[in-house]
Amino acid sequence: MQRKNQIHIVSFVLVLILISLACATSQPTPTNTPRPTATETATPTKTLRPSPTSRPTKTPNFGLTEQAEEWNAELDEYVDLGYLEPTEGKFMKFDDFQQEWAQLGWYDSWLKNFQISDFYLSGHLKWSSAYRSADVSGCGFVFALDDKSYDQYAVFLDRSQVYFVVTEDGYYRPFKPTRGTGLVKFGNPADQPVEADFTLIVQDAYAHVLVDGKLVGEYSLSQSRMRGYFGLSLLSGTNKDYGTRCEMTNLHGWYSNEE
Repeated sequence: MQRKNQIHIVSFVLVLILISLACATSQPTPTNTPRPTATETATPTKTLRPSPTSRPTKTPNFGLTEQAEEWNAELDEYVDLGYLEPTEGKFMKFDDFQQEWAQLGWYDSWLKNFQISDFYLSGHLKWSSAYRSADVSGCGFVFALDDKSYDQYAVFLDRSQVYFVVTEDGYYRPFKPTRGTGLVKFGNPADQPVEADFTLIVQDAYAHVLVDGKLVGEYSLSQSRMRGYFGLSLLSGTNKDYGTRCEMTNLHGWYSNEE
């Protein structure tokens, strides 16, 4: 089965306003907020449990396919670069993904039904926006999600940056890479869809993000919690019309058998 997860980010001032209105309503109304930065105050998540109405997804195909040779070469490259250690593991492949989401400052996730730690996940991303002045938005992945605390990491490919966030104790905040710029440059997805190959590689307490095969940033993670659920995600940058539309194809990866 597939689980669903939605996260919201607002400014510190808006959090105080929402707390004062807590007795009057249980559903906060999204408002326009400044573009998030690496120093923005942490903000509460929308929910701490997966939705019971999430749609099922097919079980990944772990068997060898006609793409096995290509995937082995890809894995060997990441090992040679030092991004992954040479251990026993399994390849995984997922169905193509297509969703849209129109709620400013929120992201929605579709989780896979098993946990991993050291892995890589790759796909071809294509996304568009209904608004030329949309906030940070795009396709991405979530990982290391704890099903009790709902702590997690998420990473998205925006038109100008790799947007990496961490959620702890019901709050999430963006953070910058320890190596590399984390910056990219694409056209406005409101004019025409933006496309790129996107790869997330996680080993121990480090994550490497590649865009079109090139390293954009290395990120330092918490050593205390790396194993967890993972999945696909979509960050919306506007409330207008369809919001942000995301397509992912050629979704595949590998994970280590060692715990």
